Amino acid sequence: MKILVDADSCPKQVREIILRSSKRIKEPLIFAANRPIPGLGKDAVMELCSKAEGSADNRIVELADKGDLVITRDLPLAERLVDVQVNVLDDRGRIYTKENIKHYRSLRDFSVGLAMNGMGIERTANYSKKELKNFADSFDRELSRLLKEKQ
Repeated sequence: MKILVDADSCPKQVREIILRSSKRIKEPLIFAANRPIPGLGKDAVMELCSKAEGSADNRIVELADKGDLVITRDLPLAERLVDVQVNVLDDRGRIYTKENIKHYRSLRDFSVGLAMNGMGIERTANYSKKELKNFADSFDRELSRLLKEKQ
């Protein structure tokens, strides 16, 4: 099992949780982004991708295998991964599955459509302790489940 992180938009607090957990369970950890991510240390691999649109997403898809865990908030990427049986979790603790990804993707596409037509919904950009706790709890549950399946 590998843990892969779509690091371009991953909050620092989430990166720290992932780094600590990966070190504890001694599973490979890969961050993919089109810019260097500070503070990763020696326990993680940094996949520095080109600035081309979707290059980090494409690299994650190339590296991910069935049974791996990917952290991303990018729904089109999540859908690509779920389709090939990769486990996907967002930075707020939402687990994407074959049963729910189409629903989340359609909501995202609807919101994007509204925004493109000047009717975008108001978003809150804050990342609170509640979201961080939700992520930490979901991440821990997914890691435990995947490690148990691996045995």
